Amino acid sequence: MNSTEKNTAGWKEKVRHEFIEYWINVVYLMLVFAAFTEYRRLILASHDITYTNYGVAVIEALILGKVIMIGGAFRLGRGFEAKPLIYPTLYKSVVFTIFVGVFNLVPLLPFDGGHAAIATYERLRSRGGKVYRADVGKMIPVATTVVVLLVMLMFAGLYLDITSPLG
Repeated sequence: MNSTEKNTAGWKEKVRHEFIEYWINVVYLMLVFAAFTEYRRLILASHDITYTNYGVAVIEALILGKVIMIGGAFRLGRGFEAKPLIYPTLYKSVVFTIFVGVFNLVPLLPFDGGHAAIATYERLRSRGGKVYRADVGKMIPVATTVVVLLVMLMFAGLYLDITSPLG
């Protein structure tokens, strides 16, 4: 085997490994986010409110799977490698939880930050016992645009990983 064949085989193996790692992260995150969405649905169902926003959980998992891969490329937690396994595990858990929290607080629909922004807007507009309800239907084009941009970002990241893998 000459060096060109070794480089090609090494590159293909790296792409395969990153692809598998990405999808393991995505499946795990989808299960976690789907559990949170199901919990939210059950809470809202007790108040006769329908909630079936599972698509957002899938999109968040696809995007955050990539964020976790980027965190791994920046070698987060590598300073703890010589210590017991609990230290890097806790450190990475905290860092990636912060990533998820910050990402979810983006004040745009369909993220939780968007729902919080609308609730805050409604609260500020409500005066003197008169309750104001914002027309969320007007935000559907914005939410759709955000989702499309995030999906495009995800595919651009996947393309860049395949054409020039990190590492």
